[in-house]
Amino acid sequence: MAELAEEAGITVRTLRFYRERKLIPPPRREGRIAWYGEHHLARLRTIGALLERGHTLGGIAELLAAFECGRDVGELLGLAGAAITTPWSRETAVRLTPEELADRFEGQVTPENLTAALDIGYLAADGDEIVHVSGRLLDASTTLVRDGVPLAAVLATAREVRAHADALAEAFTALIRTHVLAGAATDGTAEVSEALDRLRPIAKTVVDAELSLAMDRRVRAELQAWLSGH
Repeated sequence: MAELAEEAGITVRTLRFYRERKLIPPPRREGRIAWYGEHHLARLRTIGALLERGHTLGGIAELLAAFECGRDVGELLGLAGAAITTPWSRETAVRLTPEELADRFEGQVTPENLTAALDIGYLAADGDEIVHVSGRLLDASTTLVRDGVPLAAVLATAREVRAHADALAEAFTALIRTHVLAGAATDGTAEVSEALDRLRPIAKTVVDAELSLAMDRRVRAELQAWLSGH
C-alpha cells in the first residue's frame, strides 16, 4: 500500500480513505498479502486529475460508478466533446480461465511470471477468471512464446516497452498541455475535443513511423555485426 501511495503522490492515509469511500477497487489478496496493480494506480491518477478540475469526492464517486456501469461520463462531466473522455486505445479485454492461460503458455505460467504480468497491468483477477487487458498484446505474447522466446523475457521487454510508451505519451500530452489547453478558453471544451480528435491519428502515425525507422536502423546494425563475425 505504501508503494502505491508513493507512486500516486498521495499519503497512505489518503489511500485508505479512498478505499473506505470505495473510490478504488479492492486489492487482489493472497492470504494476508494485498496486491495492487496498474489499474489501481490509473484510478488514483484519474481521481487526482478530477480533484484538480474542482470535482468533489462525491461527484468523482458518481462519475466512476457511471463509467463502470457504461453510462456517458462525458455527459456527466458536462463536456462539449466526447473526445476528452473517449479512451485513445481500442483494446478488447480477453477473459480466460486459468487452464486456458496455461494452455497458451505451456509450462511457463509460473508464480514469478504471473506476478510480473499482474504488476505490469496485463492481467487482473475477476472471480474464477483471469482478464487480460488487451487481446492484441495477448496474441503477440503467445506468438513470441511459441517462437521460442521465454515468457519471462517477453514480460521483461513488455515492462521496458511500457516505460517508453509512457514517455511517448507524455511527449504528446505536453503538446496538448502547452499548445492546446493553455490557449483554450474556460468554456472551450469543443475546441479541445476537436484538437484531440486531430491528434489521435497523428500520434499513432508518428510513433509507427519512428518505430519502423528505428527497427530498420537496429536490424541493419545487428545484421552487419553478425556478418562481420562470420
